[in-house]
Amino acid sequence: MSDISISNGPSSTVLPPAPAEWQAALVSALALAGADRRRALAAIAREHPSYLEVWAWLAEGAADDVEAYAYARVGYHRGLDQLRAAGWRGTGYVRWRDEENQGFLRALEQLRAAAESIGEHVEADRCARFLHQLDPAWEGIG
Repeated sequence: MSDISISNGPSSTVLPPAPAEWQAALVSALALAGADRRRALAAIAREHPSYLEVWAWLAEGAADDVEAYAYARVGYHRGLDQLRAAGWRGTGYVRWRDEENQGFLRALEQLRAAAESIGEHVEADRCARFLHQLDPAWEGIG
């Protein structure tokens, strides 16, 4: 018998889940509208700056495209740090179907959209390619 293991392709990384209380705070914030929602999301980010999902939602609800770009970039870079801490080494899948990954992928999609809207087409294209490398089935936020 051989000691050779057979791989079924690139590995997948799944981020650890956010604490339940952070998730509950996000659900409550998302139930609000307009400025109240933005204030509630900002309060969560202030209290839990490592919570990727909140940065993505801040980007989505930003007042303008530059603000969206800034929020999304924070979520993206914090997400890369968390992926590396979870064992990701720059290759392999980070799939949308794994709920724990959705904050990072949402932030990356928001970064792509914001980059496109401010004319950073090279970055927008890079983000789009990266999303498809991380999840070949990527079809956008669903």
